[in-house]
Amino acid sequence: MSLAKRRGFIYPDSEIYGGMSGFWDFGPLGVELKNNIKKEWWRFFVSEREDMFGLESSIIMNPKVWEASGHAATFNDPMVECKKCNYRERIDLLIIRAHPGEALVLPIDPELQKKFLGKCPNCGEQDWDNPKQFNLMFKTFVGSVEDSASTAYLRPETAQGMFVNFKNIVDSFHPKLPFGLAQIGKAFRNEITPGNFIFRLREFEQMEIEYFISATDKWEKWFENWLEKMCQWLNFLGFKKENIFEREVSEKDRAHYSKRTVDIDYDFPFGQEELCGLAYRGDFDLKAHGLDYQDNEEVGPPQGGYAEEVRPPRGGRTSIIIPHVIEPTFGVERIVLALLCENYDEDTMNGEKRIVLRINPKLAPVKAAVFPLLANKPELVKKAREVFEMLKKEIPQTNWDDIGNIGKRYRRQDEIGTPFCLTIDFDTLKDETLTIRARDTGQQERVAVSKVIDYIKERL
Repeated sequence: MSLAKRRGFIYPDSEIYGGMSGFWDFGPLGVELKNNIKKEWWRFFVSEREDMFGLESSIIMNPKVWEASGHAATFNDPMVECKKCNYRERIDLLIIRAHPGEALVLPIDPELQKKFLGKCPNCGEQDWDNPKQFNLMFKTFVGSVEDSASTAYLRPETAQGMFVNFKNIVDSFHPKLPFGLAQIGKAFRNEITPGNFIFRLREFEQMEIEYFISATDKWEKWFENWLEKMCQWLNFLGFKKENIFEREVSEKDRAHYSKRTVDIDYDFPFGQEELCGLAYRGDFDLKAHGLDYQDNEEVGPPQGGYAEEVRPPRGGRTSIIIPHVIEPTFGVERIVLALLCENYDEDTMNGEKRIVLRINPKLAPVKAAVFPLLANKPELVKKAREVFEMLKKEIPQTNWDDIGNIGKRYRRQDEIGTPFCLTIDFDTLKDETLTIRARDTGQQERVAVSKVIDYIKERL
């Protein structure tokens, strides 16, 4: 957390006014890291596939969406409040804390519930009020009058934006099953107790897919296929297998729409917690929104729409079905946090202790840094600027650094995960070569200026 703030990855939101729980700001390096993660996710799961369609839906939607999806009625967490200090917490988290490692079922009687919760983690007392349901959606108003007719919500997930656009995608592109919709976007949940840095937030970003399959297709096959793809992508990011765990979610802990859910957990410093998840949602969502899929087996492309709008073609055989859904979901901020935890390292190089972020070079917020050996020698600075500007055009995530001695510059770049440092020295002026130093090993190599771009791109 110290490194993240000091080096411009992540800042507390509204810090000059005391901050705000559950909200964090991403600085220049954090934004680059997030964008790199999203770019690689989109490439892997969308651009390189023929069966995927991208989408960007609105954050605020018609409130009827959340009624149909069940969020208005069921998107709740049971909560209690300490009568002594007014600390609020989810019941399940209190039980886990009070009875670690035990499989407990919460008693129905409120008085028994309160005994199971243990002491308040804030004040140490054990005096809880009666449990109550707390809806996690942020409420807002659309228009000039704040009344029930203008009530709306910030979306608590990106999924529904894809479901309600199902008809539009089918009508525009006529895809054959199976196919998927993908979206990266903000979601908002009024978490009772956000925490663990950027792990549990009230404003966060999701990378999500809704993959539509025929009801007659074996969903188990697609579920395992997507689970494998998710693990492949995490492996590409550089996570060690021993830090990743697949956890089957029990029926009582699954969302009401889910027939099967597997969470992929990461071994965070604060414990093993969910990094991303895969759910089989069945036909719950499309059925809830009154949407179906018309499969014309012999005549014309398939058409989608509302059941009452479907008209059979003049010839051929038509079947009207409600597709089932496999849903892979990733949290951007959780991936960022896990990558920082995974790759943060402290070692000794050349007799000096250093902090190094051993992040996958493709994800590194800065790919290369260019130094003049001496900042007070105009001829070196001029040449270094030429190299920097040449590199910047081809590899935009290139930095300039001429502050302090070379050792200090190396340390600064190591801290932010820069894989390559380029030093322009007096030999560069003679033979048009420069020194490239590798982050992880500290090894240095002389490379011709004309071949620097190819050298770095090959290693990225």
